[in-house]
Amino acid sequence: MRDVAERAGVSVATVSRTLAGNYPVAAVTRERVMAAVESLHYVVNVHAKALSGRVAGPVALVLKDITGPSLAHVAAGVEQEAATRGQLSLVCATHGDEDREDDLVQMMREQHAAAVVLVGGASQDEAYLRRMTEYARALDAAGSRLVLVGRPPLPGDLPVTVVEYDNRGGAFQAADHLLAAGHRRLLFLGGIPGNSTSDQRRDGYTQALRAHGVSYDEELDLPGAYTRVSGYQRTRQALDAGLDFTAIAAGTDMVALGALAALRDAGLDVPGDVSLVGFDDVPFAADLTPALTTVRVPYEDLGRTAVRLAVEREERMTGDDYVILSTQLVIRQSVRRLS
Repeated sequence: MRDVAERAGVSVATVSRTLAGNYPVAAVTRERVMAAVESLHYVVNVHAKALSGRVAGPVALVLKDITGPSLAHVAAGVEQEAATRGQLSLVCATHGDEDREDDLVQMMREQHAAAVVLVGGASQDEAYLRRMTEYARALDAAGSRLVLVGRPPLPGDLPVTVVEYDNRGGAFQAADHLLAAGHRRLLFLGGIPGNSTSDQRRDGYTQALRAHGVSYDEELDLPGAYTRVSGYQRTRQALDAGLDFTAIAAGTDMVALGALAALRDAGLDVPGDVSLVGFDDVPFAADLTPALTTVRVPYEDLGRTAVRLAVEREERMTGDDYVILSTQLVIRQSVRRLS
């Protein structure tokens, strides 16, 4: 700024006022300052402004993997909401490495991020709770905010914002739809036990069974990773073992895609021989043959809500920092009603 002032022949204060645009400056003076700015390629030091509290820091999105279609939609929501507020958004992937997550959170704390958004289910053991408690307090001390998306709130009174969606209700709707169609032997391809998302979806599945008076059968509950390959392998495993089922409730649409491929490789028709439902409603779900009945998760709204609650928390009259967004069953052509 001193270089700009020297080139324009004005004071540093005049340069500051000109760039801020909130103080009257003579037109001829403004022209000289802006000409100096352009010739010197001067840019505002945003980090310095953030330290002084004159501009909001970036919004950092930290997730395990950026290639998944559902997480990509959360990222889109975060970016769009941050952009409407004139804030930069950063997307960081941990690849499941806790040390990398620690480093990223610390880096964002040093950068005075407006919010650090952690996305995706988690295993809520003591180590996890301890780490999240440290994150929340450290970020709060730096004027930032920890936001948890798609995972339950933390115990105790901690400075954290939580945006969940109704996993249990969505899984209940999916299983209930199959049961209402007359199916009683449902193969459940859920997630890995211990993960909050997986456990909530399994709870919804078992609640639907109880609601219809159907006994839980452990051999029809095959947990695994939320991937296409895992969906394929578990379906083949069930078929090879001769398990009796007329429908599959898949934990995600990617798992459902793998299950669909396995059924077709076995010469089975969907929904003629086996009905199928997914979870997420990713873009390809409606384009499958048959179009996939699934549970729609408002992933972009999750991202938008996370940013809005974090950056507006000081302006809100209420202290509501825990929100659950609803899910919705989308009925298409992959379920057949049994006579």
